Amino acid sequence: MNSTTHSIISTNIACTAPAVAASLCRGAGNLDAATERRGYKIMRIGLNLVASVAFVAASLHSCLAKAAAANETKPRIEVCFVLDTTGSMGGLIEGAKQKIWSIANEMISAKPTPELKLGLIGYRDRGDEYVVKSFQLSDDIDSIYGHLRDFKAEGGGDEPESVNEALAEAIEKMPWSQDRKVLKIIFLVGDAPPHLDYPDGPKYPELCRIAAKKDLIINTVQCGNIAETTPIWKEIAKLSEGSYAAIAQSGGVAVIATPMDDELARLNKKIGATLIPYGDVALQREVAAKQAFAESAPASAAADRLSYNARTGKAVQGRGELLDALAKNEVELDAIDKKDLPKEFQKLTKQEMETRIAKTRAERDSLQKEVQDLAKKREAYIQAENKRLAEAGKGDGFVEKVAETIHQQAERKGINYAP
Repeated sequence: MNSTTHSIISTNIACTAPAVAASLCRGAGNLDAATERRGYKIMRIGLNLVASVAFVAASLHSCLAKAAAANETKPRIEVCFVLDTTGSMGGLIEGAKQKIWSIANEMISAKPTPELKLGLIGYRDRGDEYVVKSFQLSDDIDSIYGHLRDFKAEGGGDEPESVNEALAEAIEKMPWSQDRKVLKIIFLVGDAPPHLDYPDGPKYPELCRIAAKKDLIINTVQCGNIAETTPIWKEIAKLSEGSYAAIAQSGGVAVIATPMDDELARLNKKIGATLIPYGDVALQREVAAKQAFAESAPASAAADRLSYNARTGKAVQGRGELLDALAKNEVELDAIDKKDLPKEFQKLTKQEMETRIAKTRAERDSLQKEVQDLAKKREAYIQAENKRLAEAGKGDGFVEKVAETIHQQAERKGINYAP
């Protein structure tokens, strides 16, 4: 119901209510004119109230319908990286730490911007510090980055690794969406074949069949050239409708410094100064830790993170930052207990708090606009440099293969990465 319809209903009420009121009043007995007028007035108020309630309800329904339609059309991508973290994988892991934000930016570069969740699994072998270490699918990419930073390339020993156990963790224990419109991908990255001599362990052929039933695509990326790995990596990809790629043992990760990195680092610190953590003490510390990680990260990784945050309209991924939460309508200021705010905010009146928030919001918006402008120049610079490196045979193996694969497989779900 739009405002014109509401106006027409109200006009009709004004025209018909006197006759209806008079009829009802006469039906109640011989009432005087004053009583009839009062009855008419009461009925008019009541009918107008009904019309207004109907108008509000219809408007709310329309808004919810539009929001639901928008959510339905927004692409969704879920990706889990399953990484061999034994001693021989040091180059790839260190490269991934610097490139995770670049990969995430590539994944959300489709139009419209997809909603992205990442998961992370590290695996080694029996007898090592761990067999499988898993971090659930999440849209909190800051958190995933923090977990990746903690991975170290250690352990191993004999050549085969616990690949099957890692795949089982990814396929059966990750909280994948049940919606078949969602693009769901696993990247298995390693250099050694799976143990096939563990009688009590899972086996990859059956795991691949389960993955196919769940609409999960498994892509395999082989680092190095261990001959026994190649046929198994190819078979895993084939059984789960994925693709196989081979890259250098080091991962071939090319980290490109740009003339914009120093300025982006300065903007990163300035945006950090606009953060308003809220929630319990642990959550507030988590927000501060994410920013500290970002400020201590290599310049290229910090710049990629800034670009990702600007694209997604956030300063920090995940929960606990007040301006982001208010902008996303995730919280109402009045609903927050003052003890869950930073100490300097606890002393402010509501009006002072709203003024402070508005000022900080304007400052952050201005900074993020600067980030977006610089990020475009930086992206153009990196594209030109990547082209030069590719022509010289020094392309970015790991990131390039992941990007190519995502672009191709996204077409299955109608996600378009065309420029």
